[in-house]
Amino acid sequence: MVGRAMTASLVASGYNVVSAPRAALDLTDQRAAFDWLAAHKPDVIFMAAARVGGIGANKDYPADFIRDNLSIAQNVIDGAHRAGVERLVYLGSSCIYPKLAAQPISEDALMAGPLEPTNEAYALAKIAGLKLCQFYRRQYGRAYVSVMPTNLYGPHDNFDEDGGHVIPAMMAKFHRAIVEGRNTFALWGTGRPLREFLHVSDLAAALLAVCERYDGEAPVNIGSGEEVSIADLSAMVAAVTGYKGAVNFDAAKPDGTPRKLLDSSRMRALGWKPRISLREGLAQTYAWYRAGAPSVPSRKTA
Repeated sequence: MVGRAMTASLVASGYNVVSAPRAALDLTDQRAAFDWLAAHKPDVIFMAAARVGGIGANKDYPADFIRDNLSIAQNVIDGAHRAGVERLVYLGSSCIYPKLAAQPISEDALMAGPLEPTNEAYALAKIAGLKLCQFYRRQYGRAYVSVMPTNLYGPHDNFDEDGGHVIPAMMAKFHRAIVEGRNTFALWGTGRPLREFLHVSDLAAALLAVCERYDGEAPVNIGSGEEVSIADLSAMVAAVTGYKGAVNFDAAKPDGTPRKLLDSSRMRALGWKPRISLREGLAQTYAWYRAGAPSVPSRKTA
């Protein structure tokens, strides 16, 4: 998802883009990663690759998440250094911050408290990648920077109901309920946690701004500055998809971090701000998903 949006943004800005999609290159394979980087020697690397998933996937497969993401970070960052790549932008995640960090979360909150247990493995791997960038900068003088995006969504997301993040997984569940003619289903948690969301096209513009205007050791948060409860988000997704039934919240399932709003003032100081509202972005994303998903029965008109 991020790679596609970033490629479109770079091409539109006049850059020559060389991509390494998952099907063509396994970044957990050190030799393959090193060989690819040595052969292509890009001027700049935007490192968007990661193994990602929602609360359920993070909770059930922690060894897989920490193993794969540690491998990807080490192979790409060390491989970039070995290939002589001077500039790299590493994408972390807002989940690297403590579970109960003061809101909005500033970059200084990193490692200031315990992580959210359900995504601890993923968060630790992302923190390691951030530190690799800092240490290669200190030891070798590489212009490697890290950004911490908030929760992302948009076209080409993972719409798996169990493995996807909250928005695509929720859209897929609502869509299937309509297709199957059901008028009720459950979502994990209480619905009370607050989340911040950013459309992937806005992230792409932010990453380009970071690449062209920022060269510091400290990470940079990238968020929309607006938050919504999971319950209110479900109502917005229901409206976008046309689902008219009931939504039940399963409080026996984990909520995750109660609130996660980023302080993105460092990013705003670079002249960037998001342009796509959540409602607009949800409608655009569902239109993209619906075009390739099982058809929804036509709505009756009066």
